[in-house]
Amino acid sequence: MKIANSNEEEYKAFLKNIREEKKETSNFAKLLFTIVLAILCAVIVCVTVVENSYLLERINEKPMESGLFKAEKKKKSFDVPFSPRRQNILLLGVDSNGEGADLWEGTRSDTIIIVNLDPKTHSVCAISIPRDSKVYLPDNKGIQKINSAHALGGVNLVKKTLKETFGIKIDKYVIVHDEAVEKIVDALGGIPIYVEKPMKYHDYAGKLHIDLNKGDTILNGKQAVGYLRYRKDGLGDIGRTQRQQWFLKSLFDKLHSPQIITKIPEVLNVCNTYIKTDMSFYELSQYAAFARSVDENKIEIATLPGAPNQKGYISYWILDPQKTQQVINRMIYREKPALDGTKFKAGIMYSPKKETEAQAMKEKFTELGFEVNTLKLTHLSHRRFIANKNEVTVDFLNWLQKKMPELSNIQFIYDPTETFSVNSDFTVVLADQ
Repeated sequence: MKIANSNEEEYKAFLKNIREEKKETSNFAKLLFTIVLAILCAVIVCVTVVENSYLLERINEKPMESGLFKAEKKKKSFDVPFSPRRQNILLLGVDSNGEGADLWEGTRSDTIIIVNLDPKTHSVCAISIPRDSKVYLPDNKGIQKINSAHALGGVNLVKKTLKETFGIKIDKYVIVHDEAVEKIVDALGGIPIYVEKPMKYHDYAGKLHIDLNKGDTILNGKQAVGYLRYRKDGLGDIGRTQRQQWFLKSLFDKLHSPQIITKIPEVLNVCNTYIKTDMSFYELSQYAAFARSVDENKIEIATLPGAPNQKGYISYWILDPQKTQQVINRMIYREKPALDGTKFKAGIMYSPKKETEAQAMKEKFTELGFEVNTLKLTHLSHRRFIANKNEVTVDFLNWLQKKMPELSNIQFIYDPTETFSVNSDFTVVLADQ
């Protein structure tokens, strides 16, 4: 397809700007080594209410002595958490060892997310690590699922595992207990979500009961936990990770409601019991202020790529070494790929109800000079923009959004596995919800 002259010139200008930006920032980036869903949702609730609380006027730099803000005492190394360097925040969601057991000792981390914050660009990258990922744990703990690290050695072993396995240094951590999600969701009056398929599962021994119907739903606390933990859909951990991401987006929208102010006391009470961090109250308030300044179009999400594998009675997620490194380079080190001017191939996956919208989008992509492949699928959920090729960046999506406003405020996901691809470099998923 021959590209119209005006569009061709604008695309070349986009490539030129990206190359110049990369040249200007490359030396700076080399000097800076960097920075749930049970958990990520609870953290955002926490910092959001902290930011909105009138108590902030009385906060100083010292950590409080109990609950959520219990932390190691140490000398202040900087005035605010946001120096020019990027930071890695480790978010862990831990399970329960049973009624009456210690909330933190010997608990597995069923949710593991690394959030990379870049104060310079006001952007966020988040990597979800499947809990069944097969890794070697330091301190002679042997080959285990990565979710065993917290049970065997606490947060320090988790941090050490991430550093030795992936080369990722953790700056701060937040740990959220399973029970926090249920109680926070109830405190907020429920979270609206589109349940993409019927979810039925009963584990009487584990006291987990999931009974959700397909469609728009206001999840209460118990339902939210079931939605986030559901795995019996053929996708296992990957399906659950996707639902954590969708739930996070719904929660993020809820938190922008003015009514959140009235929920502050109850939510803080829950957080004080069920969340543990090495950040002071003051630092959390600063992270909250940063979170509120982030453009939704500059949030990028990825899951470490791999494939399921069964060994005896144990199921593992076997990470793809090359693609995993590619994800880390992009999301943690913020490496920007060189663009050679080759036109990307566009893909559109759409549900039957979105056929008219898909056809209109195809025509616009064609006008911009893209080759377009489409695929109609009955079972699709959640509208999103998926980068299948490393060269497809948030900057590219932002350029597209200026041409196609209908792509604004769409969730950006980097997925080099090409699970959602129509022989394309990037794929737009047009689902019923």
